[in-house]
Parts: sequence; structure tokens; C-alpha cells
Amino acid sequence: MPDSGVSYAVSGGIARIALDRPPVNALTLDMIRAVVTALRRAAADDAVRAVVLGSTIPRRFCAGLDLALLLGKAGGQVRELLQALYVELHEAQCNLGKPSIAAVGGAARGGGMTLAISCDVILAGEGATFGYPETKIGVLPAIHFAHLPRIAGRHRAFELLFSGRTFDAREARDLGLVGRIVPDAELDAAARALAADFASKSPAVMRLGRAAFMRQNDNDDRRRIAAAVEDFCSIAATEAAQEGIRAFLQKRRPNW
Repeated sequence: MPDSGVSYAVSGGIARIALDRPPVNALTLDMIRAVVTALRRAAADDAVRAVVLGSTIPRRFCAGLDLALLLGKAGGQVRELLQALYVELHEAQCNLGKPSIAAVGGAARGGGMTLAISCDVILAGEGATFGYPETKIGVLPAIHFAHLPRIAGRHRAFELLFSGRTFDAREARDLGLVGRIVPDAELDAAARALAADFASKSPAVMRLGRAAFMRQNDNDDRRRIAAAVEDFCSIAATEAAQEGIRAFLQKRRPNW
């Protein structure tokens, strides 16, 4: 996937999808689509039995959307971006047919959180940090309104989603967002070891079992995700959101 900011490699039955857009893996439409394409490629490859999503950049998983993409854009352009990040990513993960693991080393924010939570398992390095900073710039972490309250409870989710504060790997684990914390230097090895454990199981059992797990835990996710696209697009077009984005890009306080 040249120039997409995403690499793909298969070894020992494990596909590794790696974000690689320095300095912070800010997501472009091409990058999101490259991740979706990689997931579909892994789904179609019978030799792949598990997938790991990670980053090549030390102390950075993904900073979220490249906010310049939202500045002054028409509603249709914003919708295309959110359709890829929310809907296409969700469908690719649902149809993957094999386990996926997010290996989060360093900072995960906004759209980076969306990539991580799309996976079946999240492993975090000790130095990983998390956050939903969207309200600080006048937009919404809309998809996480559907996801986080089910994990952390309504009141803790509201505080995190609307304060936009950063929290560490230990708090993420205590919330139920992260499955396990490992030393930073061991994150890739731990993700690969877990993927290898999944890969050692019967592919048919894992495919059918994962599909059953998805059905039991769907909670009307398709409808919720479609609503999240609408919610994000509606607020991104407002002057408040545009001022917040301009202020962030210009490194100043927004004038709200």
C-alpha cells in the first residue's frame, strides 16, 4: 500500500497492519481506506488466522483525524471521511472472520481510539495514553457515545467524553477498555504471542465462534454507527467547530 501511511505484512499466519505516517499517524481518508483494505485482504487470505493492528512510530499509536481535512469542507466531504472511519471500518472488522488485536503503544486519541476499539482485543504498553479530545476543538467523539457507556458505565463515560482529558493505560484497564498492560518494549511480542495463540485454534471454530460473539454483542451497532456519522457531520459544519479546528491548527485558544 505505497504512500498510504499503512503497511501490511504476513508472517506465521499473522497479518500485521502498521500505521506509518509520521509524526503522529494523523488519519487521512487514504490512510483509513488502506486500513480497511488491509482488513479485507486479511479476511480473504486463508493463510491468515489473526490480525495485529499497531504502529511503527515510537510512543505514537494514532493521533486521530488530520483536522485540516475538516476545515472549510462541504458536508459531503466530511461524510465520506466518517463513512470510511465509522461504517467501512466496522463492516471490515465484522466480516474479518478471524481475531484482531490492537497493540497500542503511546498516544491514542480520537480516531485512533476508533481504530483501537474496532478490534476484538486491546493490548496497551505501560506508557500508552488515551483520550477523546474532540469536544476541546468543537466536534464530537460520536461513535464512542455508543461504545464507551457499555464498557465504563454512563457516568464515567460522560466525564471522559465531554472533558476530553487524557488517561493512562492503568485507568483504561480499570475501565475495561484495555484487556492487558505489558511493558512497552514487550508490546509487539505480546501482541504476536496472543495472535499466535488465536492462530493455533481451528480456523472454522474461530470464524464461527467470532461470528456468534458478534451477534450476541451487536446491540444494534449498525444503527448506532449510522447515527454517529450524522451527529459528527452535523456539528462539524457549524461555525463553532470550524473555529475550534482553526484554533487548534493555529495553536491558539478558540474564540467561542
